[in-house]
Amino acid sequence: MHQAREALGHELRDIRKDAGLTGVQLAALADWHSSKVSKIEYGKQTPTEDDIHTWCRHTGSTERVPDLVAAVRHIETMYIEWKRTLGAGTKRRQQAQRALESRTRLMRWYEPLLVPGILHTAEYAESVLRRVIAFYDITDDLDAGVSARMERQQILYRGDHRFHFVIAQQALMTSVGGSAVMSGQLDRLLAVMSLPRVTLGIIPARTEYLVPTNQFILYDDDLVQVETISAELTINQPREVALYVKAFDELAQQAVHGREARTLITAALERL
Repeated sequence: MHQAREALGHELRDIRKDAGLTGVQLAALADWHSSKVSKIEYGKQTPTEDDIHTWCRHTGSTERVPDLVAAVRHIETMYIEWKRTLGAGTKRRQQAQRALESRTRLMRWYEPLLVPGILHTAEYAESVLRRVIAFYDITDDLDAGVSARMERQQILYRGDHRFHFVIAQQALMTSVGGSAVMSGQLDRLLAVMSLPRVTLGIIPARTEYLVPTNQFILYDDDLVQVETISAELTINQPREVALYVKAFDELAQQAVHGREARTLITAALERL
């Protein structure tokens, strides 16, 4: 969070300098205490939305307001440790995701290692969540968490939501719960491919490296969730979201779909 404040402060400092203003001059124009500008620029104080509007107005950069306001709104929530998110168990996390998904018209989801959660079988979900509970040493609500995750899948069949999943071929081969669980999960992937709202692409293992990436989920063009080992990042700055859209589009172009995707899944099943 401090790094996010610093990054925002550096950006505001560049805007001020580009306008040819000193910190003292900007403070005087904005009718602020003389130290406020430096505190914001060095990440010691988070600016309010009104501060952003004032800053941009006096520096002639009002076109930057949407990006900067988005940064301010999420500076406190953009980085949330898993121990905090999962502190009460896995069920609440699943319910929060369900609410976000219900508001989303187009979900784009990239996974390099595992099958996306919303496509899990109950057995696959149980194996994944069991490891989550053990790794983060959180409240063991495994059955409730699995049940909540399975309830999320109803959105695949309701409303006007659309889903585009891109997974690396490795996700077909990462062993989760043993051969029987993996067989059921791969069969599930073959089934969901026929759903009219779902597009599933698989990036073959020997595809050329083009995009620097990690797991991420795009909710329309408004929000990105990125999962790291220690925390979940929530990103909503328009230019950053646009970068993830660009990355997803390139990954999707590298992926195979339809019959070719089915061939990869069937081959993984045969290896089991």
